[in-house]
Amino acid sequence: MISCQDFFNILKENGFTFFTGIPDSTFKNFMKFIMDNDGKCLQNVVACNECEAIALSAGYYLATKRIGIVYMQNSGLGKAVNPLTSLCDPEVYAIPMLLMIGWRGEPKKKDAPQHKKMGRITLSLLDTLEIPYAVLKADLNQIKKDVNDAIEYFNRSKGPYAFIVRKDFFRDYDMKTALKNNYELTREEAISIVMAQSGENDVIISTTGFTSREVYEYRENRKKDHFKSLYNIGSMGCASSIALSIAIQKPNKRTIIFDGDGAAIMQMGAFTTIGKYTPINLVHIIFNNRIHETTGGQPTNSEAINFLQIALACNYKEGRVVNSKEELLKAFIESKTKEGPIIIVINVRKGFRANLKRPKQDPKDYKENFINFLTESK
Repeated sequence: MISCQDFFNILKENGFTFFTGIPDSTFKNFMKFIMDNDGKCLQNVVACNECEAIALSAGYYLATKRIGIVYMQNSGLGKAVNPLTSLCDPEVYAIPMLLMIGWRGEPKKKDAPQHKKMGRITLSLLDTLEIPYAVLKADLNQIKKDVNDAIEYFNRSKGPYAFIVRKDFFRDYDMKTALKNNYELTREEAISIVMAQSGENDVIISTTGFTSREVYEYRENRKKDHFKSLYNIGSMGCASSIALSIAIQKPNKRTIIFDGDGAAIMQMGAFTTIGKYTPINLVHIIFNNRIHETTGGQPTNSEAINFLQIALACNYKEGRVVNSKEELLKAFIESKTKEGPIIIVINVRKGFRANLKRPKQDPKDYKENFINFLTESK
């Protein structure tokens, strides 16, 4: 492993001081370093999704003729294919940028099921995109060579170049400016309150990361009702759209979205689709802790926005922001007697249980049970 400072020193010596992207747990320690030093020796722009990050880096190059670094998980590489090929590619605008991609699901290494496919095809996808890359090794001399190779490519061909980052590449970094909030509820407590008040016929679509794992634990501890949930373990930001389509097709089932602030921001355009089709049986709950907690606690942009006002402007019919158990109980119980779509934004403090489990069955098994519940019950 190498230190974050040593890695950054090599980048800085070669003019790389602009960062943007969506964080990944693979290099969460380097993300902590970036957050600590933002506005000092580097600039970091928090993006809503990987496509935006590519565009932000492109804009940085156009304005300065300097090359930016775009960080992402390899799942985000799939999302970024369009701007990489239609904006930055040498056959279009030839905009250079250095991609820093976390390699989740690396072959022969244990990982969650949603990472296996992308982990297996990451390098071949880069080959298909004709993006040259280096799989980084924890050797400073080799990293210097990799950076020089990237610069030579930028000078020769322009276009994107990728660094692939394996798990445990960076040493631990103690963050000096950790984000804090003092809200009463944890996300897990809020989930328990809502699920305890949910009806027997309600379905829950939960976003990827700790949210789905906490919903799973709630059901697992009670040994029942897994078939009433879809644990959206991948495809960040898509839970609300899955839920919308289910709500439209099953108008007699109340459909509840468990969303995170980072996930909601990533696909915020879904608010407009929900507002257009106005399913009266849809309740959209956002757990707002202002961070990407699953990947190490990096900030989202939710501090600067108002989810409630956005949702109401998109034609949601009701909404509430809550900060306590009492406010949450009142808002959720009242939602049962009102027509949706309804949004409830729950401000929660950061933190999660260290022993939080992952769903233990194959995702396809949960899917089949969920389908049976939707199709066989009224």
